Amino acid sequence: MAFADLSIVIPVYNEGENIPKLFEAIHQHTGSEPEILICYDFEEDNTLPVARRRTAQFPRIRLVKNKYGRGPLGAIRSGFEAATMPAVIVMMADLSDDLRCVAPMMELFRQGCSVVTPSRYMKGGKQTGGPVLKRMLSRLAGVSLYYLAGLPTHDVTNSFKLYARDFLHSVEIESDGGFEIGMELTVKAHLRGLKVGELPATWTHRSAGESRFRLRKWLPKYLHWYWYALTGAWFGMHKAQGGKR
Repeated sequence: MAFADLSIVIPVYNEGENIPKLFEAIHQHTGSEPEILICYDFEEDNTLPVARRRTAQFPRIRLVKNKYGRGPLGAIRSGFEAATMPAVIVMMADLSDDLRCVAPMMELFRQGCSVVTPSRYMKGGKQTGGPVLKRMLSRLAGVSLYYLAGLPTHDVTNSFKLYARDFLHSVEIESDGGFEIGMELTVKAHLRGLKVGELPATWTHRSAGESRFRLRKWLPKYLHWYWYALTGAWFGMHKAQGGKR
């Protein structure tokens, strides 16, 4: 399968220890074809010199400075704006995501999906490690929205997702916290009647570096989009919303 029509957005924060292994995994599963966007907050980030040394292996590496304020939300948004390919995958630099999913994600995109979510909580998926409370809340949110709101994924909170670039350009991003942006975009795509696909995946907790996930700070943001999904499904609200104003 060709991957020249894929942009990979990677928000980073001092991932110099992890990024070489991630590059090897990307090469193993996609070759050197994708556009790779390393999205960073500050010039001293130790990920950057490692990425610059890989331009021979990955000629389409680009360093994208976050222009929306420090943090993963701004880095991801900056990556979305810089992406030039029809399919855009967000993945973490900490080796937690299952890159075996990239090829089937692209296949679902080519079948018309605007969002594709690898799922830890559907049959065949699993999760290894990570904080227990975070795991419980994530599973509860995903599985309950699947049954109560008809959301066609069991894992709405997963940040590892594929988006159609056309969809990203058509939607207003309202998230103002962090990784809840993935939940917002999935819910909005579904409520607009766009096709959302999923496939089983294995998630593995990072073995090096520091996580930027802040459960206590961001939990209210996730709850907002949880309620948004329920009210949209039950009462037909938000159906005409979610586009750029």
